[in-house]
Amino acid sequence: MSLLLDKNTIFISLIAGHLFTLVLISAYRFKQPSDSTINMFFAAKWVQAIAWLILILSGGLTGVLTISLSNALLFAGASMETAALLMLQKGFNRKVKNLYIAITAFNIISFHMVILFNNVESVRISVASFSLSIVFILPAVRMVRERSFSPLIRMMGCLYFIVILSLIGRSVLALYSDQNMGLFTPSIYQTLTFLSLYLIMILDNTGFVLLSKERAEKELLHAASYDDLTGIFNRRTFVLRAKQCLKKYVSRKQPVSLILFDVDQFKSINDTYGHDAGDQVLKDLTVRIGSLLSPDDLFGRYGGDEFCILLPGRNDFESGEFAERIRESVEYAGSDGSDRSYTISLGVITVIPGVDTQLENLYTSCDIALYNAKKSGRNLVSRSTG
Repeated sequence: MSLLLDKNTIFISLIAGHLFTLVLISAYRFKQPSDSTINMFFAAKWVQAIAWLILILSGGLTGVLTISLSNALLFAGASMETAALLMLQKGFNRKVKNLYIAITAFNIISFHMVILFNNVESVRISVASFSLSIVFILPAVRMVRERSFSPLIRMMGCLYFIVILSLIGRSVLALYSDQNMGLFTPSIYQTLTFLSLYLIMILDNTGFVLLSKERAEKELLHAASYDDLTGIFNRRTFVLRAKQCLKKYVSRKQPVSLILFDVDQFKSINDTYGHDAGDQVLKDLTVRIGSLLSPDDLFGRYGGDEFCILLPGRNDFESGEFAERIRESVEYAGSDGSDRSYTISLGVITVIPGVDTQLENLYTSCDIALYNAKKSGRNLVSRSTG
């Protein structure tokens, strides 16, 4: 059984694969808000399709113009596609962008240096293969090392490393093997090269879809778990995490403290200065308090200007001291460059949770303590006796 493949069929298949992807992306983009990541991937597919189209229309001719234009487009298309993958991974910052611009320029310039000074097919193949391998290294590393990615994404990262190694192997073999490894020369190397190109196309397309799906899921989860204004846990997430924490500390037989607080005369701030000013107060409040929290503490917005903090492992003295630090931090808001001064009142309760301990009961006790703080003149910490 022959393993040799018809070059025209392969080229047409590669072009069809890119064009089919373009059709699907076009259908998705129809009436959708513009997305820079999808636009980048879309443009990359066009560039690559044009590059392969130039090669097939040349009929296997190895003219300088054909070689120069098609390879330059392939280098650019590969970098653009990789950029889109990195954008989905939130790894395409200004530094990485400049890096890929430099890599693309280096790849194109080095390839054309070969054309100008040593236009030998084996050298061109070696330089082109090694240049492409460099492009795929960063996304492959991120896919494998990023713990938040699914096992499937990590597996794709491993496949990218296989592609990278195959490209490096082709680069070395092109220089030291007696076999012709050109795309237009029928051989086992031609077959392996085309299979590698298919794998790259499948990996890029599948990787883009899967990473897009994971990004969308993370965005939905974040929207469902965090408060839009302040960026901390919303009530639902705080309650869920707090109940899990209470169950954990039942077996540990260690104290847990709950702090409930709100902004003093918050309605007056909204009525006097407007709701935008009230929003700025809440944002400033969460930033100040967030800087004081330890990694195990839970901080959530219960609704309006009411907030809760769960302090695992903190006893009466520690939780009271922490509540005072919060109160003082907020009290000095107007004296350190903030737009407006404000104060908060806090209710605190500390328990060693048992199997019957309910978060709702702790909240009720804190709410009574908070009411007492308001009644006693505001800007105070009041402790519940349970």
